[in-house]
Amino acid sequence: MPTVMLTGANRGIGLEFVKSFAADGWRVHACARNTEKARELRGLGGEVVPHKLDVTNGLKVASLARELAGETIDLLINNAGVRGSRAAFGDTDYDDWAQVLQVNTLAPLRMVERFADHLAKSERRLVVNISSIMGSIGRTSSGGDYVYRSSKAALNMVTRTLANDLAPRGITVISFHPGWVRTDMGGPSASISESESVKGMRQKIEALTTADSGRFFNYDGAPIEW
Repeated sequence: MPTVMLTGANRGIGLEFVKSFAADGWRVHACARNTEKARELRGLGGEVVPHKLDVTNGLKVASLARELAGETIDLLINNAGVRGSRAAFGDTDYDDWAQVLQVNTLAPLRMVERFADHLAKSERRLVVNISSIMGSIGRTSSGGDYVYRSSKAALNMVTRTLANDLAPRGITVISFHPGWVRTDMGGPSASISESESVKGMRQKIEALTTADSGRFFNYDGAPIEW
């Protein structure tokens, strides 16, 4: 039975990933900060194992890694993320920026560092970082959104660097833009549903090879410039 570990699993794209993998017979380690309030997640049953986890807490992440020391993880999806302040130039909330970086950039690296051994034992050996096209420097043509853009641009650099560091262990690492999705973050006017986004990303995940490591893809599998 293949195993996936997923952060931010209690709602939106994360919850849709959990449902999709569980329906296909995967064992799902579903991590969320408030699992006690995640009724839909806890009600899925089957091979879905909820874990209460704050990804910004290094001690908690390390504790979970020790708890699952005997587990093999085929796929790690770093999905947990926050939007942060949308303040324009001149009104930047620097405390908020630091918190967004903790969640969107530092936490994914922390998860990979702690669970690399679990991944290396598997046959698939995949890490997926949920980024955003807003983190693409080449696609940036407007101002504002310094907080979110920079956190995702930094995450993309983490992806690229991890791909180099983990290549000797056969671990493939990529970034995904999930599309503009109708979630709490994306809003009701977004162009695609959660199921469309996850379906597209899963199709690309199944087709990944080590040659794709360190790349940035749209949810439909099309490459995105850094």
